[in-house]
Amino acid sequence: MAEGDGRTGNVHAAFESVARFVPRSVKGIVAVLLAFSIGASLTGAVLYSYYDYRKTEAEKRANSFVRTFQKRFDTATKTIEAESENAKAEIQKEIEPLKKIRAEGETLNALVKQAAPSLFFVRSLDDSGAPTVGTGFAVASDNDQTFVLTSYATVRAATMRPGPAVEVRQGDTVVKSTLWTWDESKDLALLILQKGKVPTLSFAARSSAKTGDRLFALSALGAQGGAATQGFVADVSSPGIQHDASIGQAFQGGPLVDSDGKVVGVSSRSFAPLGFISDAVWWAPPIRAACEKVLKCPGDTPSAAGDKR
Repeated sequence: MAEGDGRTGNVHAAFESVARFVPRSVKGIVAVLLAFSIGASLTGAVLYSYYDYRKTEAEKRANSFVRTFQKRFDTATKTIEAESENAKAEIQKEIEPLKKIRAEGETLNALVKQAAPSLFFVRSLDDSGAPTVGTGFAVASDNDQTFVLTSYATVRAATMRPGPAVEVRQGDTVVKSTLWTWDESKDLALLILQKGKVPTLSFAARSSAKTGDRLFALSALGAQGGAATQGFVADVSSPGIQHDASIGQAFQGGPLVDSDGKVVGVSSRSFAPLGFISDAVWWAPPIRAACEKVLKCPGDTPSAAGDKR
């Protein structure tokens, strides 16, 4: 009996302990609920603040990444653009020689087209009866006749009496001509054609040729009525002009012109004022040398033939 009373007392004591924490009225219950609500609100506020903090940090990191990426992207874009410009510059530099070659080709074609009406093919024979060829070019023309300069070497045998005939041709047309005079010391000869109103080539200004200048040798043989080679002036001195333009047989006696088509000299394969001939660098008499014997040039303009020989 005493044991049963003891157990009952223990249970009663436990309920008493719990009862201390359980509200005994409606207000108490409300107070407990309010406390739980406030606690929950505070917990929610804390959680929201943490979420908002994490969200803000994430946005900061994202914005930082975007800014860094944009900066790197801009840098990469600028680098690519710079490299692209450098590549374009390098390409332009590499193709410049090709453009130059094209320009030179256009210049040659233009010069040949410009000079062709003034060029004539000259043919004769040498002392042994072998053919000699060269080119002549018109320097003065009126309604009836035309003065044509050529190489003395081409017509040398014809200067003797008797001598071979000299044939002057333009394309397929043979033009009647007379060997009028010559200056063997300058490798120059003058032909008078019985044909008027021929376009003439102009003389370049005195002392216009300078070392390093580009010049062009013209021949009357070519599909367009002429042909051209080009070279540079190696030296200009009182004896003549040294240059490296290729001078074939058909080019001797033809004009050496500048880029404007003005005559600076006469092509020659035998003019050797220093007593020797080089296959690499040729001598050419300056065009004004023609005014010493084979032409008369009052006012620096060829207008009459020199004394007949």
